[in-house]
Amino acid sequence: MKPSEKVFLGIDTSNYTTSSALCDENGRVLLNVKIPLPVKEGERGLRQSDAVFHHVKNLPKAAKQVGDFLKTHEYTLAAVGYSAYPRGIEGSYMPCFLAGESAASYAAQVSGVPLYKTSHQAGHVMAALYSSCVNNNTDMRELLGEEFIAFHVSGGTTDLLLVKPDEKELFEIDGIGGTRDINGGQAIDRAGVMMGLSFPCGAEMDKAALGFNGKVTRTKLSVDGTECNLSGLENKSAEIYKKSGDIAETSAYVLDFIARTLEKLTQNALEKYGEHKVLYAGGVMSSQYIRKTLGKYGMFADAAFSSDNAAGVSLITREKYYRDNNE
Repeated sequence: MKPSEKVFLGIDTSNYTTSSALCDENGRVLLNVKIPLPVKEGERGLRQSDAVFHHVKNLPKAAKQVGDFLKTHEYTLAAVGYSAYPRGIEGSYMPCFLAGESAASYAAQVSGVPLYKTSHQAGHVMAALYSSCVNNNTDMRELLGEEFIAFHVSGGTTDLLLVKPDEKELFEIDGIGGTRDINGGQAIDRAGVMMGLSFPCGAEMDKAALGFNGKVTRTKLSVDGTECNLSGLENKSAEIYKKSGDIAETSAYVLDFIARTLEKLTQNALEKYGEHKVLYAGGVMSSQYIRKTLGKYGMFADAAFSSDNAAGVSLITREKYYRDNNE
């Protein structure tokens, strides 16, 4: 009887999505489950206690989808991985990730398989790398063997990163810049909620901006080397919307400002660190409007691998498993 193929489970419980994913022994993502956490109309986010509560409710639903998949395919669970913290730096902590840790630990112990942990940020980088390599028919292992620049832009993060190969953790992530105040996703959601859109507002604002045919308002950027400020967006977007009442015009202003800021940061990083491949990760990077500006500089993932997901965690788990077992 032919032995069943190994699969690797990843779990991620960020502040807004309960995620589980499976990849096979060849590094192909087989399942990418994402269950958004509910946010009340008019609100701009969730308290950590509420996020943990919703994860506890969602994890059995995600587990059922994983279980149903495994029942109908000839796969053997080889290892489990989870996001333990937002970033891979000392002191990085959010209570919502404890929900994923508990579920992953339980699954690994019951199944008798190894348990691996990583950071939410590393998962984002890995997922974006995987998707961009699939889309461009390039070898992900080659990129994992070299240093590259990455952006992680979301509601909770706007980081400019230098990613280096690492024998133990697969890659080492060093922060080399980013925002000094609010994050890109925060700026988008604050503008969107102000205009009466549903949180999270990125997809709706992206669609509106792409349909805007007028002249986009442009204000001076606040970029200093590899660092930036985005807080000025909130007042200016409110001013534009109050004057025009136009969601598309306001959305175009916000996304154009963020795109131009990231473009300037990209240019400054390449000038400082020399020629590197550039990877754009995180939910904000699924914006087609922003990609119009940044597309010439680097690699992007499909939307399913840009927003919060556990695919990157499952892929990192696979890599760590084979390194531990010298396979």
